[in-house]
Amino acid sequence: MGPSNDTQVSEFLLLGLSEAPDLQPLIFGLFLSMYLVTVLGNLLIILAVSSDSHLHTPMYFFLCNLSLVDICFTSTAVPKMLLNMQTQSRVITYEGCITQMYFFMLFAVLDDFILTVMAYDRFVAICHPLHYTVIMNPQLCGLLVLVSWVISVLNSLLQSLMVLVLPFCSDLEIPHFFCELNQVVQLVCSDTFLNNMVMYFSAGLLGGGPLIAILYSYSKIISSICRIPSAQGKYKAFSTCASHLSVVSLFYGTSLGVYLSSVATHSSHSSATYSVMYTVVTPMLNPFIYSLRNKDIKRALERFLGR
Repeated sequence: MGPSNDTQVSEFLLLGLSEAPDLQPLIFGLFLSMYLVTVLGNLLIILAVSSDSHLHTPMYFFLCNLSLVDICFTSTAVPKMLLNMQTQSRVITYEGCITQMYFFMLFAVLDDFILTVMAYDRFVAICHPLHYTVIMNPQLCGLLVLVSWVISVLNSLLQSLMVLVLPFCSDLEIPHFFCELNQVVQLVCSDTFLNNMVMYFSAGLLGGGPLIAILYSYSKIISSICRIPSAQGKYKAFSTCASHLSVVSLFYGTSLGVYLSSVATHSSHSSATYSVMYTVVTPMLNPFIYSLRNKDIKRALERFLGR
């Protein structure tokens, strides 16, 4: 493969999940169904919380932000994949690929940060209940979300701009169903040491940092719950963070699974298949987890849908 001038690169080819023609209708129907369920489910959470004044609290404010981010996160990859399958074209323009990569990184990191902020909210609610309304005031809640957005935008902007100046080889096939940073960098003909360093440092800092914060918050939460004398009090305290803990476990479990599978198999196709879990399945399941395990959300949904 010889290098080509980066100004001549006009498009990439997304190879998708499978090249078998017989599987295309099945994959299309499955992904379309999951995407519609994801958008509808998360949109219902936002509308239900917004329409119920009793749920205008920090916990549900962050939940609405999580639902919005999940909709955007899935929308960065799935619609383009469905369009390519419908038109029987695997082409994505150079500009479209960079844009998709930028927004995918933005919402992936933002999802992580919102989950961390939600863990902090549960930490304050359980460990410092008497000061909860003072600490988690509207100004702080807004600031936490704003900072999460700023960090996510700056990280995505930095990594996308670093890709823009790279020269690509003649082989522009991406063995994935969306433009994932690591896959795009592998198509570069020049030295990518700096890109890889920034990519892994960012993943460690913006992925590992929030995870440590979440684990620390829950260590304090568990310690506080253990000091509650009554079993009913322990159950009530734990039930307020059970949904969030389930979502965190799903998010980090699937993300870690994708990483380990790619390391173990060294197969880009396998990595793309496992990526479906955190790009599509996790955002789809989040509304079900919150609506099934949270009585307040259940009541709000019933009132909203019963209008």
